[in-house]
Amino acid sequence: MKKDFITKKRPSGSARVNEPKAVNLIPNTELCVDLKTLLRRDSIAREGKDYHGVLNRDKRYHYTFVETLTTTCCKRNPRIYEGKYFNITRRDDGSLRLNFKPLRMDDDFNVDSFALGVCDELRLALNGLGGEEV
Repeated sequence: MKKDFITKKRPSGSARVNEPKAVNLIPNTELCVDLKTLLRRDSIAREGKDYHGVLNRDKRYHYTFVETLTTTCCKRNPRIYEGKYFNITRRDDGSLRLNFKPLRMDDDFNVDSFALGVCDELRLALNGLGGEEV
């Protein structure tokens, strides 16, 4: 038996962040069902609000929706230094990672002043993080 797929596309003016541009959907309508919701902040589902979670079919005409956490418990790779030329983040294993900011190479860009600025900022950042005096 072949299933028909519906392709849902966003209007060009809509700006929903988490919604994909095209989603393959299989049309299905369940009539006269019991839906139990377990929500984190709302006692009943609000109209027009999106909920992230898991929908489980318990019995023939009974479904349970459990809302899942949308945020993580702790920030991954926290930023420990933010500077003019780069940021420093700490990985899970404790190592440090330098993340350079976008380089603007306009008319007054000078390679030597950029390199010296990065070097000075790196010395300042590492000394501030408890490194040895350079």
